[in-house]
Amino acid sequence: MNQSRPKLWTKDFIIASSINFFLCLVFYLLVVTIGVYAVDEFDASTSQAGLVTGMFIIGSLIGRLFIGRFIESIGRKRTFFIGIIVFILTTLLYFVNFGITFLLINRLLHGIAMGIASTAAGTIVAQIIPTTRKGEGIGYFSMSATVATAIGPLIGLYLSQHTSFQMIFSFCLALGVISLITAFFLYVPKLEVSTKTSEIKGFKISNFVEPKALPIAVITLVVAFCYSSVLSYINFYAIEIDLVNTVSFFFLVYAIAVLVSRPFTGRILDLKGSNFIMYPAFIIFGVGMLILSTASNSFTLLLAGILIGLGFGNMQSSTQAIAVKLTPSHRMGLATSTFFIFLDAGLGFGPYLLGFIIPLTGYPTLYVIMGVVILATSVLYYFLHGKRESAAMTSINAAA
Repeated sequence: MNQSRPKLWTKDFIIASSINFFLCLVFYLLVVTIGVYAVDEFDASTSQAGLVTGMFIIGSLIGRLFIGRFIESIGRKRTFFIGIIVFILTTLLYFVNFGITFLLINRLLHGIAMGIASTAAGTIVAQIIPTTRKGEGIGYFSMSATVATAIGPLIGLYLSQHTSFQMIFSFCLALGVISLITAFFLYVPKLEVSTKTSEIKGFKISNFVEPKALPIAVITLVVAFCYSSVLSYINFYAIEIDLVNTVSFFFLVYAIAVLVSRPFTGRILDLKGSNFIMYPAFIIFGVGMLILSTASNSFTLLLAGILIGLGFGNMQSSTQAIAVKLTPSHRMGLATSTFFIFLDAGLGFGPYLLGFIIPLTGYPTLYVIMGVVILATSVLYYFLHGKRESAAMTSINAAA
């Protein structure tokens, strides 16, 4: 084995990634079941059921926004534990029936806990990954969330068809408890630059978001907004084009495409720079959306899923790696939370805003528009980050 190549798959990296997977699994499992629970248990309207589902993402945004500021003063591992414990307590509250308002409040609190725990996990992982393998490591770590997006809905739909909601909540609670127990075996090295954390005082925007990560976070927001059209409306589109039986495999081929490509794309990002990944990803993602707009059979629908996975799936990890690489180590927590705030904002508010467009355009035209927006965003990326990245890589190669 090459001794000069620092180790990536350490015990702590595996633990943090596994816990992140369990937490994301609970999130995506409940996304497809909690709305039905609200309707069955509380006779909720469609809009109330949608709010019950979306309240979690709003909570996650709140959690990420504030924990990014305080994570260094509280401590990264302590923050991780706080997030997981509150995550477990709010999961327990699903067993209590105090009406729809209580459920909405609990969904908000559950989301806040998720925001805290997942931001802490991302920050810890960014810290323990060797500098020369940041892109590769973050690519592998973010696969834990990607796999959860495919497996979570599958498990959720299976459980909702074969068991009770109490059993679903029990399963989620068990995953939370496993996460807490596993976290005790996680070692997080102390940061040497602790004096720098004193900079994060007062009410300034830079104390809630990382300015250096903002340009790439804007790109993340736009592409996540476009991807939300797939995440939220692919089932409705499949009904319209009579491919309901095929659509259940859409996210499976999406996840497989990401799993197969991430090991290579992360390594390329570290060696060649982010532009080598981002520009092709814009094209592949955009083309995938255009193919989705023309889907009339299983082959084209699943081909679109593969291309969207190769495109957006790799952009997601690459933009996170860029945000972390641009930021000093003592502000890594802020950079991580900034990235996820913009990602969640795109995924969370996208479906609501697109809901006003769909009656005017229909699904095929919507996906054409999204494809064009993605391709156009490559130009925005060039000005916000790509141009500077090219200059930096040129100077590195010249020095070498």
